[in-house]
Amino acid sequence: HRTERPGRKWNRGPCGLAQLPCFRTMCRFVFFLENYDDLYHWSVESYSDFWAKFWKFSGIISSRMYDEVVDTSKGIADVPEWFRGSRLNYAENLLRHEENDKVALYAAREGKEEIVKVTFEELRQQVALFAAAMRKMGVKQGDRVVGYLPNGVHAVEAMLAAASIGAIWSSTSPDFGVNGVLDRFSQIQPKLIFSVEAVRYNGKEFSHTEKLQQVVRGLPDLERVVLIPYLASREKIDISKIPNSVFLDDFLATGRGEQAPQLEFEQLPFGHPLFIMFSSGTTGAPKCMVHSAGGTLIQHLKEHVLHGNMDSSDTLLYYTTVGWMMWNWMVSALATGAALVLYDGSPLVPTPNVLWDLVDRITILGTGAKWLAVLEEKDLKPMETHSLQTLHTVLSTGSPLKAQSYDYVYRCIKSSILLGSISGGTDIISCFMGQNFSVPVYRGEIQARNLGMAVEAWNEEGDGFTDHFSFHHVCLPAGVWAHGDYCRINPKTGGIVMLGRRGEGGRCERVAPCPVSAVEAFEEVMDSLCVPQYNKDGEERVLLFLKMASGHAFGPDLVKSIRNAIRRGLSARHVPSVILETKGIP
Repeated sequence: HRTERPGRKWNRGPCGLAQLPCFRTMCRFVFFLENYDDLYHWSVESYSDFWAKFWKFSGIISSRMYDEVVDTSKGIADVPEWFRGSRLNYAENLLRHEENDKVALYAAREGKEEIVKVTFEELRQQVALFAAAMRKMGVKQGDRVVGYLPNGVHAVEAMLAAASIGAIWSSTSPDFGVNGVLDRFSQIQPKLIFSVEAVRYNGKEFSHTEKLQQVVRGLPDLERVVLIPYLASREKIDISKIPNSVFLDDFLATGRGEQAPQLEFEQLPFGHPLFIMFSSGTTGAPKCMVHSAGGTLIQHLKEHVLHGNMDSSDTLLYYTTVGWMMWNWMVSALATGAALVLYDGSPLVPTPNVLWDLVDRITILGTGAKWLAVLEEKDLKPMETHSLQTLHTVLSTGSPLKAQSYDYVYRCIKSSILLGSISGGTDIISCFMGQNFSVPVYRGEIQARNLGMAVEAWNEEGDGFTDHFSFHHVCLPAGVWAHGDYCRINPKTGGIVMLGRRGEGGRCERVAPCPVSAVEAFEEVMDSLCVPQYNKDGEERVLLFLKMASGHAFGPDLVKSIRNAIRRGLSARHVPSVILETKGIP
């Protein structure tokens, strides 16, 4: 399948495939390359040259040019310094679009028909105001600023403001319980937190102030709590029990002077910390992962501009929460001049068409593989109910996209579309492999390995053969990192078939199991094991097995208590489908 976008000039490459301007120009910028495979191998074999070319090609804004891309004499184990000597700011690169009246953000949410629009000029003004207020309270380079927020305009504004100062941003969504939030934020000692008083999901309103109050008490280094009225007016919200709290309007008022504050972008090293992400926490406390401003920016630009062929004519909607790396990935698309659609709420309420009702505004729709499978189960046929005229790309991640879902998309959504299954990780806040406008789509396969990413599937002997399974019991040589996904690379097409994921406990999984830490709090339980189970169609559910402690019996009351504890302390998505007793755990 291939889509030829209106208004774009396409050339036919030697293989007869349509070659996009981005790849074609990139190839000519280097030297003559026959096809994507040639470009890919050059990008990993001559990676210093590749990244130097892409820096120039992407037009990254920097106040100082780099002295050296990377010292290739150093191995990966030495953690080499990238783009040494350069100075830049992530937020400056995202806010550089010069068409002031162009919409940067559309914000929609469940239960509200109004769609909020924010232009690039309005976004710059708000980011300047947020940053001025942060500076007024003493936020500086290296301080941590966090969001306990839904996916909306305020999350983007607060993150960009923190980045403009050189502060480090981390965020989680309101559906996370107190323990889940404290397991993460207590490790990074934030100075400032943004939150809301309530959220709506699946047709219900959920108060957030009590959880926030407990979270704040567990973060002794917090100096300020900024509450954003989200569902109710400030007059109806009591924040008196939340220490050091202030409403958003009052906080921003501290940044206003006689004149509107001007944007200031601290010029920072390429490797300056930008985001802190967290592992799932299935074994012990979630682990911190620090991502640099320059690395995040250039990786995301590569994926958006080269692999996604994105530019200022695009509008991207990725269904995500602020706690998933896809939120950070999505926001970086502002650097291309594209607009973002931020959606907060259930993707199935009030109808399963809720996201399709927004599609006439967008060109790229991103979602999880499970959502597409649910639409197929419900026999939805968006091509019969919506125009979908502007839509040229559908992206899927989170779990392997089944071959039958490819058939469903092209049969029931749109035939002239690029269906891009993408795969990466929180570890790299980007993708190892994904969508690619210069090669065909084959059902059941991710199109290609991404440029600059030396991806191989190894067998258990540690041979780097790309047509073998990937195992986690590989004796790795120095300088080789195992991501842990199980995959098979098709030597004929170059595509990748994802087979599952190795969890932190070493097992192969395609879902995030419930963290065992929530179960360990129950004295009735001696040990536990959480595993996925698959049916013949590849659908999964999570099973939790409990080995009871001496003198305690398994029963429905215990099951109910554990479910509630997981839902309250972590989130509803962590609750297993089935909880069973087992006499022993291998």
